[in-house]
Amino acid sequence: MKLEVDYLTQEHLMGFENYKYSSLDTSPLSIYVMHPFWNKVVEYCPKWVAPNLLTFTGFLFTVVNFLMFASYDYYYYASSDNIPEYPNIPRWVYAMAAFNIFMAYTLDGIDGKQARRTQTSGPLGELFDHGLDSWTAMLITVCMYSVFGRTDHSVAPLRMYFILWNVFINFYLSHWEKYNTGVLFLPWGYDASMLATIIVFVLTTFAGHEAWKFELPGGISAGIMFEILLYVSALVSNLPMVVWNIYKSYRDKTGKMRSFPEAVRPLVPATIFFTIATFWVIYSPNNIMEKDPRMIYFAIGTIFSNICCRLIVSQMSNTRCEIFPWILIPVAGAVACSFMVPSIELEIMYLVSIFALVAHIHYGTCVVRQMCRHFRIYTFHIREHSE
Repeated sequence: MKLEVDYLTQEHLMGFENYKYSSLDTSPLSIYVMHPFWNKVVEYCPKWVAPNLLTFTGFLFTVVNFLMFASYDYYYYASSDNIPEYPNIPRWVYAMAAFNIFMAYTLDGIDGKQARRTQTSGPLGELFDHGLDSWTAMLITVCMYSVFGRTDHSVAPLRMYFILWNVFINFYLSHWEKYNTGVLFLPWGYDASMLATIIVFVLTTFAGHEAWKFELPGGISAGIMFEILLYVSALVSNLPMVVWNIYKSYRDKTGKMRSFPEAVRPLVPATIFFTIATFWVIYSPNNIMEKDPRMIYFAIGTIFSNICCRLIVSQMSNTRCEIFPWILIPVAGAVACSFMVPSIELEIMYLVSIFALVAHIHYGTCVVRQMCRHFRIYTFHIREHSE
């Protein structure tokens, strides 16, 4: 029985052969602080280390964080002072989390530089990097939720669900923007959010989660303050720039010049998934969002990453984006079953989570192996010129 599937068509592979990376980073923080730092750091990296190994190692640091917080604060009650039966998260966990995010951020910043140093730049590296980033968007965000908890001075799990979608949509829009313009405009918010996450974990290490139990004038708690900042940054800095850059590419005829239906096509699968998932968590017969928010966040984040990876494949290979990825079919079926048999709704949600994890890992592994065979390269090893 063949377990490997060729998810990429010949059209995809030919598109990857003609692909040229084009990006624009105008963030002052990135230009004047982070890139000079990364330029120094990458010099200490041996040239035999494959760039994808740096990327994957950075991703694993975020996985460790997710598992660590899941172990000490599975239900997000550890920082809720009005639920004393759940012990507080040890402060060393926050210190470890800050270190892990710093390492993930640094490795993510030097992998492209290592590729240029070793002359191994190519479409696989970018796909590998951005594909894992789409998963990291969930892993990092849900860890931050543990700092504030889910009750006092914070936001409820359902509101956190929409915060998570705000992060997802901003990430997705950047690649939709590239799908139409051919240029990846790196958002300013990425560097700022990564540094802010590190700072929050460091402050919590020394001051404890109690440091965030305050209210601003108007009864705005720390959790709500961060919620407002995320929404405002999305509406003020990211979304207008995405729309402007796409408009400018049509005005100046520098982009892909797709028709309107083709230009908005990538938004369809994300919208369908958002509709299915949101309908489930809002109208759940057993209110599964309150019973196990972490597993819902994990499932939603994993499926989103799969949809986003398919968009990244399309924009890099300059092919038509899928309008209804097959991964949505069993998800829609599971939602329907949860309403028909509400007594096993929680079990159905766990099955969806397992299915999403297996399906996404299978998709990613098969795509990477297929590209390695096509380009005659290795994922985690730099080929000698003699090879």
